[in-house]
Amino acid sequence: MPFNPPAKMTLLAGTAGVYKSKLSVFQLLLRGFLAGAYIAIGGALCTICSTGVATNFGAGLSSLVAGAVFPVGLIAIVLTGAELFTGDCMLLPMAAMMRKTSWSKVLKVWLWVYVGNVIGSVFYAYLMVAGPFVTGGEAGLAVNAFGMRAIDIAVAKTLPYKMVGAAGLWSCFMKAIGCNFLVNIAILLALTADNVVGKFFGIWFPIMAFVSSGFEHSVANMYFIPAGMMLVDKYPEVIGEVGGLLAHFGGLSLIDMWYWNELPATLGNIVGGFIFIGVFYFFAFRKELPKE
Repeated sequence: MPFNPPAKMTLLAGTAGVYKSKLSVFQLLLRGFLAGAYIAIGGALCTICSTGVATNFGAGLSSLVAGAVFPVGLIAIVLTGAELFTGDCMLLPMAAMMRKTSWSKVLKVWLWVYVGNVIGSVFYAYLMVAGPFVTGGEAGLAVNAFGMRAIDIAVAKTLPYKMVGAAGLWSCFMKAIGCNFLVNIAILLALTADNVVGKFFGIWFPIMAFVSSGFEHSVANMYFIPAGMMLVDKYPEVIGEVGGLLAHFGGLSLIDMWYWNELPATLGNIVGGFIFIGVFYFFAFRKELPKE
């Protein structure tokens, strides 16, 4: 089975970063939209598949089920050429450290891919809220068990951090470092393989590990949190049914999403991908890079 050794893998990561740095803003937005939607597909699938598992079989198995199905998103992104912010946190700096692109282009790619990811994720969140998360009845549409699970996930990703203040921000930040450490291991493992099967398994295991571990992925949360927010806004009666922190704070807001999750999660993802994978692997193999 073809295998690219670590030095070549590092070179391929930088080469991928160079390619991405040359994409137009339109292409970054378009491919970013697709990646946001693909990650949301994985998020929606793990929401549905994990519904009821914790109650009947325990929290550990519920996390394992969610982790086992979530990787479909990154597999689709890598194999179809979509643009994901968390992967670009490693690939673009690799190219810049190899002096094959500028740091201004790194920031440009990050910005427009991030915007595209937001749009794609929120679009798919709306699709799920208008479709599988509600069921029709005599009284009209109502949030079903899958929708309640989506609300629980959105609450878990915001309000517990808000409840404890600065300690919550730090916890979210550290979880985000762990997340993108694993996401970019998945990207590198995909680069080591020259066939679809190798790329599939190289991506699947690290992504399963990050989701099952409960880490924070900024792009996945662009789906998870808006999905819960839309359901709560459209069906406010669920606040009383869910109770707990949702009732205590009276719902979910954009501030809850951006300040108590997306901000620390985005910064942590940058550190995890850029520093712990990009910088470490560049300095580990820069003297062994093969000639292109």
